[in-house]
Amino acid sequence: MNYNLAKFEQSFGISSQLPESDAVEIAFSGRSNVGKSSLLNKLFNRKQLARVSSVPGKTITINFYDVDGVKFVDLPGYGYAKISKQEKQRFAELMEGYFSQDRKLKLVVQLIDMRHKPSEDDFGMIEFLKHNNIPFIIAMTKSDKLKKTEYNKRLEASKEELSVAQNIEIIPFSSVTGEGADKIKTLIEEAVNNV
Repeated sequence: MNYNLAKFEQSFGISSQLPESDAVEIAFSGRSNVGKSSLLNKLFNRKQLARVSSVPGKTITINFYDVDGVKFVDLPGYGYAKISKQEKQRFAELMEGYFSQDRKLKLVVQLIDMRHKPSEDDFGMIEFLKHNNIPFIIAMTKSDKLKKTEYNKRLEASKEELSVAQNIEIIPFSSVTGEGADKIKTLIEEAVNNV
């Protein structure tokens, strides 16, 4: 898969606008400010294709990218408290709408900030993916922000904390150093080719 061919396609704010699923899809999920845009940009080998914002809760749309005929779907970040009730309802409708449609979804890359214990929302998302038999992997973002001993401690703790996600790949990832990017690409390609 040639990631250099990645291009932004469209954003959708309500699920009824979502296009029919006519190609294999890989979705990216995680709380606000976990680093989804940074991870996508690293995979795409671009600085600004996915818009990075320092303001959490900025992505309240589903963004579609085309990568060599495979759709990368950037889902809105969850768990940001400072959005209105109306926006929260729209967010829920959008997420439920996406997952309830008949889509060619092959894999969800679930992002969790490596520096912190997974949130209730993270566990909720993992339970949802498991319950619906949706294949997923976990990318532990911002790994470069931890010193070596803290890194090792958090990696061990994460395996314990995420024991609900048995037999699921957990990959430390850094958009700064590139750690984990190749592993994530390999797992995406395996999922895409596993027709």
